[in-house]
Amino acid sequence: MRQLTLLLLLCSLSYLLIAQQPTMQQLTTYPFPSELATATTDSRLALAINEQGRRNLYVAEGPAFELRKLTAYDEDLGDEITSVQLSADGNWVVYVKGGDHGGSNANTPRNPASLPVATKVQVWSVPFAGGQPKLLADGDDPVVSPQGDRVAFIRQGQVWTCAIDGSGEAGQLFYARGVNGGIQWSPDGTALAFVSARGSHSLVGIFRNKQTPIQWVAPTFARDGSPRWSPDGKRIAFVRQDAWGGAPDSILSPVINPWAIWTANVDDGDAAPIWSAPRTPQGAVPTTNGGTNLHWVGKDRITFLSYHDKWPHLYSIRDTGGDAMLLTPGAFMVEHIRPSPDGQWLVASANTGPDRDDIDRRHIIRVPVDKPDMEVITPGKGIEAFPSITGDGRHLVFLSATASRPSVPALLPWPGTNTTVRLLGEHLIPDILQNAELVTPKRVEFKAPDGMTVYAQLFEPVGGAAEKPAVVFIHGGPQRQMLLGWHYGDYYANTYALNQYLASRGFIVLSVNYRLGIGYGFDFHKPLFAGRYGASEYQDIKAAGEWLADQPQVDATRIGVYGGSYGGYLTALALGKDSDLFSAGVDIHGVHNYIGRIPPVSAEPAPDAERAIELARSSSPVSYLDTWRSPVLLIHGDDDANVDFEQTIDLLNRLKKTNVLIETLMIPDDTHHWMLYEHQVMVNQATADFLQKQLYP
Repeated sequence: MRQLTLLLLLCSLSYLLIAQQPTMQQLTTYPFPSELATATTDSRLALAINEQGRRNLYVAEGPAFELRKLTAYDEDLGDEITSVQLSADGNWVVYVKGGDHGGSNANTPRNPASLPVATKVQVWSVPFAGGQPKLLADGDDPVVSPQGDRVAFIRQGQVWTCAIDGSGEAGQLFYARGVNGGIQWSPDGTALAFVSARGSHSLVGIFRNKQTPIQWVAPTFARDGSPRWSPDGKRIAFVRQDAWGGAPDSILSPVINPWAIWTANVDDGDAAPIWSAPRTPQGAVPTTNGGTNLHWVGKDRITFLSYHDKWPHLYSIRDTGGDAMLLTPGAFMVEHIRPSPDGQWLVASANTGPDRDDIDRRHIIRVPVDKPDMEVITPGKGIEAFPSITGDGRHLVFLSATASRPSVPALLPWPGTNTTVRLLGEHLIPDILQNAELVTPKRVEFKAPDGMTVYAQLFEPVGGAAEKPAVVFIHGGPQRQMLLGWHYGDYYANTYALNQYLASRGFIVLSVNYRLGIGYGFDFHKPLFAGRYGASEYQDIKAAGEWLADQPQVDATRIGVYGGSYGGYLTALALGKDSDLFSAGVDIHGVHNYIGRIPPVSAEPAPDAERAIELARSSSPVSYLDTWRSPVLLIHGDDDANVDFEQTIDLLNRLKKTNVLIETLMIPDDTHHWMLYEHQVMVNQATADFLQKQLYP
């Protein structure tokens, strides 16, 4: 009887533990903030927040900064909100609804809810004080004029304009050949700089009025872009690169993509370069967030980001030219860069701080525009990103997260330091998620076979079996970095939740930052013979699996792998090349076949075209079907603008001719980013269920 009572007690305790495990629905109820914007003259701010697919604008203003819901889009139709900005006086919020701005053809309408009517990408405005949103026009990429009365935007490659309050009809501002974009109003609002992309080359133009011909700024055989007005509106700075063309170059050699910063007088068009990047692989145009991040700031300085010292760092140069001053020295990267309203400071996020583990975090930094006196102003164990200073110059706003709390908007006095961060949106996090017991990931490092250091975060559940099943998670991009907490990107906030779910079910999860990713310097970010030309980064994935297999708490016979996009590609490679190591996997919208996706051998081939074709074949998962034995779940949405849906069809049809166990999940009408919340939960649950089915005895 005593044994029976003990058995019943143990069963009851087990049931309670299972019952307390968070569901996938609960772990994904986090509000996701994005598009944080501030007005240029007061304390007002606005942002978009996605709450289980219901995307709305929220606003706040000092001194209270009470977060207030501004719109009432309370149905999940998968229509994202982007390009959020406030008028200079803060009286209007302008935004875009629709499209898929994380993919190519961003302004193409998407319809993940499968509505029986055509969807659109549209520019809207709404009074900051509240009221009905006003449809301004079909279009994208809006920019509010300095006076705050008009909005310029792009429609079918041309620049249009309309009144910010929706009065009157929108109209095309001017016509210019090419695909036009990059709109920049002059400080007084009387002129507009833009970029006209014309295939092999592009021009910077200035439009004044319909009676005056467009002024082309120092036109030549080049690709010009990123126009920036001087504070007095008398000059333009821009980035110049070589035009496309010339003899075919090596496909496999390191990329040399030279660029320079030019300035031009608006009145007479006189132009000259003031700084040129080194003609080295490290001196190429940065491919991290914001590219060159060109800004014309105060103190007669121009600031920019460059990779030429092997880290994406901020530099400052006099607007008349001279030597560039390194503002942020050190072994870390800088992104999400914004100047202060007075032009005296730059604020940004960086993976640096007093803690050794800060290389796998983001903290807010600030630095004067004219001297290398950088300060980390949000040290600690959090994740902080997307900083901005309010127009009155009194507050710093940013997004803040931790390992256990998803991102919410946050506030610090500016320029004060060592003060307590105030969270503005913590009340939006549901109680069930606030009370969930989440795993705090640990930073780990190990070596790939060629000696490259691989970085990862380990999610390790407490209790359970002595030897647990394990999963390698592979991020996409590949220019991404997974962090020691909730991610500032929507796709990876979701995968962080999924990794927590897997840990709650007894899996040890290893989230791998493999080469090609950001955060660890140029050589890690731009390795040779990677991707379709050798897949050298796969060494890091295999090393991750082998590292897990060596851990005493891991059952080496039950190691799975999953990833999306580029992570799907590497998942397929892992299953094809190393089924002995990876027992099962989930491949989500991955690339599987690079054969034919490189410059062909033609009448004038690249000197190493034949070798590139060989490498593309050996880098393609479809080349390893003979050794692929592990079960796989293939997932793809058929309106994917990032990875062709046919990539999964191709792999599936090939796998059907083998003995591999295959399961599939196809999502009609959704994109690469699971824009409909129910699809996000469906994909997550299918991933977890498949791994549990295959890896639990």
